[in-house]
Amino acid sequence: MGAVEKLLVGAVDLHCHSGPSPMPRRITHAEAARQASEAGFRAIVVKCHYHDTVTDVLSMAPLLEGLNTEVFGGIALNSQVGGLNRHAVDRSLKMGGRVIWFPTISSTAHLCHAAHDEEVQKHFQPRGMMQSEEISIFGDDGDLRPEVGQIIAQAKEAGALISTGHLGPEAARALVEAAASAGHDRLVLSHPNYVVDVEREQARELAGLGAVIEHEIAMYHNDKIFPLSVLLDWIDLIGPEHTSLGSDLGQVGNPLPVEAYIQVIGRLLDSGISEKDIGLMIRDNPARLIGLD
Repeated sequence: MGAVEKLLVGAVDLHCHSGPSPMPRRITHAEAARQASEAGFRAIVVKCHYHDTVTDVLSMAPLLEGLNTEVFGGIALNSQVGGLNRHAVDRSLKMGGRVIWFPTISSTAHLCHAAHDEEVQKHFQPRGMMQSEEISIFGDDGDLRPEVGQIIAQAKEAGALISTGHLGPEAARALVEAAASAGHDRLVLSHPNYVVDVEREQARELAGLGAVIEHEIAMYHNDKIFPLSVLLDWIDLIGPEHTSLGSDLGQVGNPLPVEAYIQVIGRLLDSGISEKDIGLMIRDNPARLIGLD
């Protein structure tokens, strides 16, 4: 077993886009779990922008038997599930959900990003689905809506991870500050340099409040969106102790999650990132965030 393969033993992917989903997916959750298990992953979290994936996982239980990889689901608070719907959050958490993603495709930042690209708009309206409605975490008075605090409390009680989803800089900061003030320390800010446009210094400040900055392997595989040097700069700025790497993969037309991990982790090793630091980013940090410590 090579160095990369050894590092993947115990890895946790917090951002797997397997199916079912309204969007075209290359693999199902069960297939993603089988491939992860063969590579020695400890767990994966499956994500969908349109529905709670907890029931997907429960329905696939017979297909997951015998695998060494645990599979968890969660809920993204987009208009398709009623937005900041604490009843939907309660159901997800009570059925085993481990992650609450605040608005992704319903965030202001995402909708503004999509508005400038017709192909992106079509991509996020699969099967001719209705356009997502904007879900703001702020009320008309400019303060956080009361549901935000209620959902933070639900996540804290359940020990679930809160992700800022695709919230823009102001909203992401407000959510992290509110969660930190409530004593919740399982927080993730995903792909700060993609769609959400969180500046590097702000990301470092949010890491200081307890947020882990998650970067997506999909964006660095074959330098698809960013060259690897960008990821190296982020790791240097934030520190591996505050960084997590997720795949953001499973879509038709993209590499499989495990094969992308193998390539990108190999390149990180070749670039001088230590095995210890890679272990923090793909094993220790994500495991803590979903309560596997």
